[in-house]
Amino acid sequence: MSDLKQSYDHVIVGGGVAADKAARAIREEDPDASVVILSDVGDGPLYRPGLSKDLWLKDGATLEGLYLGTTDTGVQLALNTTVTAIHPGRHAITTADGEDIGYRRLLLATGAAPRRFDTPDDERIIYYRSADDYRHLRSLVSEGTRVAVVGGGYIASELAAGLATAGARVSVHFPGRRLLEHMFPDSITGHLTEVYESRGVELDGGFRLASVRTGERLVLVPESGEQVEADVVVLGLGAVPDIRLAEAAGLEIADGGVLVDTVLATSAPDVYAAGDIATFTDPLLGRRRVEHIANAERSGETAGRTMAGTCTEYRYTPLFYSDLFDDGYEAVGEARTDHEVVEVWNDAGDAAVLYYLRDDVVRGVLLWNTWDSVPKAREIMAASREGMLPTTELTGQITPGG
Repeated sequence: MSDLKQSYDHVIVGGGVAADKAARAIREEDPDASVVILSDVGDGPLYRPGLSKDLWLKDGATLEGLYLGTTDTGVQLALNTTVTAIHPGRHAITTADGEDIGYRRLLLATGAAPRRFDTPDDERIIYYRSADDYRHLRSLVSEGTRVAVVGGGYIASELAAGLATAGARVSVHFPGRRLLEHMFPDSITGHLTEVYESRGVELDGGFRLASVRTGERLVLVPESGEQVEADVVVLGLGAVPDIRLAEAAGLEIADGGVLVDTVLATSAPDVYAAGDIATFTDPLLGRRRVEHIANAERSGETAGRTMAGTCTEYRYTPLFYSDLFDDGYEAVGEARTDHEVVEVWNDAGDAAVLYYLRDDVVRGVLLWNTWDSVPKAREIMAASREGMLPTTELTGQITPGG
């Protein structure tokens, strides 16, 4: 029998970082408020980036160390609980068990799900997103396991580095010419190619997956070219925001996400959205949707404070970051090579600041092996947006390697 109450002051749908931050903010603003988090997975909120970073790359890192301790705040956490509908008109949600739960205010923080390909049902084929996915992949990988990673982006590049560090024989298969070429210019992608190959990772550009065949070994069948055999296949094809509840309830959708105003309120009364699903107005870049941890943390906290009665505007340009073997970066804004890229390197050639421009305005800054400079990067973007920083003066704004 469920121990859920008939109604709560605050109902949060989704069990990730945004939900945790919102719950903590609500409790800080209103310690007596009743709060429940409804999550359709069996694990409590955890620091998701660690699933593809720390757990593979850092000695002594454990899954338990990633849990955020959400219930320490006194909120109720209902795991393995799927919400099937929201009813803004009567301020209620419905669960898969048929329970109706009322709310005074509701937060949608349903996150994103892995983008899927038409693959057979085989436990050796993995879409990587959750703690269960980590446990399963770890159970399949040991020294010498042949793992084929499909995808050329953020999650694929991180997992390839992590799996290689764990001793697997890793190959990465992607449609582009080089890994991460949508983000990095040739100066960096060429370096990464050398690094990955020196660590035993095979990089297979120009690969377009047609199907996966099962048998004693898995076989990747490309649209053209040679087939690839593997013991395990990991598909890192990006993510899709989970906006099904919002769409079904008639909330306004924009740019693939749930449209919110400056306080993260949706088009429905007393319904808010945060994290991966929220389409918000970035103070430097305008309307956008961001699938990175910093946005989930900050937007969850902001939504929680507003829900608890302290109206707080979301005025934030999120950062994102990654570690790739011995290299690392932090970035703000649009790190996209379809923009003009201005590169500033240090004398040693191992650290850089990259500026991404559109119409002579800095839309993004990438700090390659350069640290503690994210606030300055935002200042540069703001000054460029206001026409106060000519592109000729970008060199010297941030010292590469700092």
